[in-house]
Amino acid sequence: MSNLEKYNSIFTETFEINESELEGLKYQGISEWDSIGHMTLISSLENAFDIMFDTMDVIDFSSYEKGKEILSKEEYGVDFNA
Repeated sequence: MSNLEKYNSIFTETFEINESELEGLKYQGISEWDSIGHMTLISSLENAFDIMFDTMDVIDFSSYEKGKEILSKEEYGVDFNA
């Protein structure tokens, strides 16, 4: 499973949505992505990618696209192009 497939799977399972709904998805854009859903998402991503998010990155993680940008940072090293 590629990193993008893993990332998408975590979103779809956490928020019980279809993959077609991911593009443009924003924090609090759906009822499932509230503060509790956000922490569930963060925890699932940390487990799946074996990382620990910096507090500021947890706060900045405001959309599906922003999450990919954050995970691509050097300190996390998640490559979505592989």
